[in-house]
Amino acid sequence: MRRHIILTAVSALALSIAAPALAQEPVPLAPGRTVDGQIAEGDATGPDDEYRYDSYAISARAGQRFEAVMRSAAFDAYLEVYGPGEAAESLNTDDDGLGEGTDSRLRFNADQNGVYVLRARTLSGLEGGAYTLALTERPQARPAPRPARIRSGQSQRGQLASNDPETDQGGNYDAFVLRARASERFAIDLTSEDFDPVVRVGRMENGAFTELAMNDDGPDTGLNSRLVFTAPEAGEYVIRATALNAAGQGAYTLAVAEGPAPAPSQPIEIGATVSGELTASDGKSESGRAADAYRFSGREGQRIRIDMSSPDFDTYLQLFDDNRLSLAEDDDGAAEGTDSRLTFTLPRTGAYVVEARAFSEETGGYQLTISEVEPEKPPQTLAFGETLQGEIGESDSTDSEDRGFDAYALTGVAGQRIQAIMRSGDFDTFVQIGRAGTEFTVLASDDDGLGQGTDSRLSYSLPEDGDYVIRALPLGKEGKGLYSLELVDRGPQPQPGSLLVGSTARGTLTEADATAEDNSFYDAYRVTLKEDEKLLITMVSNEVDSFVVVGADKDGAFEVMGSDDDSLSDTHSRLEWTAPADGTYEIRAGAFQQGQTGAYALNVEKKP
Repeated sequence: MRRHIILTAVSALALSIAAPALAQEPVPLAPGRTVDGQIAEGDATGPDDEYRYDSYAISARAGQRFEAVMRSAAFDAYLEVYGPGEAAESLNTDDDGLGEGTDSRLRFNADQNGVYVLRARTLSGLEGGAYTLALTERPQARPAPRPARIRSGQSQRGQLASNDPETDQGGNYDAFVLRARASERFAIDLTSEDFDPVVRVGRMENGAFTELAMNDDGPDTGLNSRLVFTAPEAGEYVIRATALNAAGQGAYTLAVAEGPAPAPSQPIEIGATVSGELTASDGKSESGRAADAYRFSGREGQRIRIDMSSPDFDTYLQLFDDNRLSLAEDDDGAAEGTDSRLTFTLPRTGAYVVEARAFSEETGGYQLTISEVEPEKPPQTLAFGETLQGEIGESDSTDSEDRGFDAYALTGVAGQRIQAIMRSGDFDTFVQIGRAGTEFTVLASDDDGLGQGTDSRLSYSLPEDGDYVIRALPLGKEGKGLYSLELVDRGPQPQPGSLLVGSTARGTLTEADATAEDNSFYDAYRVTLKEDEKLLITMVSNEVDSFVVVGADKDGAFEVMGSDDDSLSDTHSRLEWTAPADGTYEIRAGAFQQGQTGAYALNVEKKP
């Protein structure tokens, strides 16, 4: 009689995040390996189908240094790498870093143990083709030499070379120390005929370089760099001469001079609106572009909103304190188009300067408004297991897109799995979660995740102990009306169950199951195998598009070793796989698409 064990596994439900979710499990890639790949129909795509990509999983230890090289004669290659967990932004990217046409060379350093995801993709478009991808581990970097000193009025010639120290992104740099007084303003020029220069300014903190400002192509300088920098306080600053392309090397000249005076400011009152015009004769911003500056007085804790609109150019706003230390900036924060909106709580009583300019070098007419907005209402405490009734109305706080919202506070611990469910018959719901603090920063959000029309279900694993804020709001700024909000503690992550080779497990994917990085559900099973033992794994379902994955736990993270979607038929999976060593492995029976639930049969057989 054949034995079988049915397991329903549960894990944290992943969230809608800024970076597109992975549609397939990454393929393991170890240093020293070169793979032949193909970007083709059926591969994952970026947002709005801008590009196609394949994903590779790299298991790394903190401190390891890697180099990935992607070559293709069929398309313009592009590489990007994401850190462990559900990272919303890439750690590093590269387009033509190999310096040989359109091939890519990406270097990155692992800052923690875990699995890093490398995307091999087209620069743009869905037309792909064949490529090769090689991964190597790089030796540890040599200690950086003591920076040379430079002062205002000096210029120095230098040479970027392969034996120079490297940035975290893998490019070479030369470093110079500049001593400055508080609010002293400098013009820093980096020119080269051998590479596209980028000048960076920062400070050394605990042995690490913290960047404060940078410039790639200064105004009217071609590919050369010009940065106008104002020292926020007295002390030593580090100037780094780097190349835009990590492969860039050659001769350069670095010059430091007294910076131009900041754009003269004119007074404006909070609550006022002015109509202005950018012209070529205006004062210059720190980026060297035409700018108008306005000075106003505010008080500690006062919350202001600055709006800038123009029919002539893409607007840009930057807020400074009275010492010209940048506090906040915005490009397209208004609800529509390329207009700007900056909302900020003033840290102290005193004078502030807002700089109104174009995103590029355009000029033309604009309108600027500074207004006081009501401070955000303190969040109401929301307990786990509680369902409350709320209403979005005219008196609610509003976000940068003019959407009214209610805020709710919760306290959790690292790894805790929570779920917020928002329902409304009056508007399309939207839920966000962020860290508690003065300025709300979205960690994750959900629109229609409940799968029942326009209601939301946001599920999230808290990244660390602390206080968090959930915002309940409409998807559009016109949304008003009643809603309900429920907060659920989904409990700890359960462990997978066991499965005997030669058995069939019949299970059902449900909304309570574990979820992959793309929010699709799966059940997990463990099998114990000998080295070179061959398995045939099939998954059949009439209710979900089946997707089977096999892998193992490595340094606390799941390492994918094989996967299949439709090899058995259009919606059924078939995977032939060989165990690389004696050990326990995990087989995941899942759905290819997010939100799919239903019955399945998973069969695991030993192949001769």
